Amino acid sequence: QVQLQESGPGLVKPSQTLSLTCTVSGRHYITYGVGWFRQATGKEREFVAAITWNGETIHYANSVKGRFTISRDNPKITAYLQMNSLKPEDTAVYYCAAGTRYMHEIEDYRNEDNYGYWGQGTQVTVSG
Repeated sequence: QVQLQESGPGLVKPSQTLSLTCTVSGRHYITYGVGWFRQATGKEREFVAAITWNGETIHYANSVKGRFTISRDNPKITAYLQMNSLKPEDTAVYYCAAGTRYMHEIEDYRNEDNYGYWGQGTQVTVSG
């Protein structure tokens, strides 16, 4: 099995920066990489960003492109999501997930069915 744990501070003001960490443990070698998703209250969960463990493929949702940066540290088996210029509409529970199916097109990375393991989520609130 694979376990994922998100961490990061929860409350920031608009235009501020916040970083999330996703620590992966267990049989991480069976996974292709990490994706970040988010779910705002009353809305469906949506794709935010994804990165393969070799770092060759990175995708972002249009809503965060240019503001968010995804990265990974293979020795630490950890992925990061740096979020700059935060907006109130970025408020959501953020989840990291491990990809367990080969993904080719960006639509593959957006598909939750391609991620077999999920963290429990961490709340990010942009207000003030």
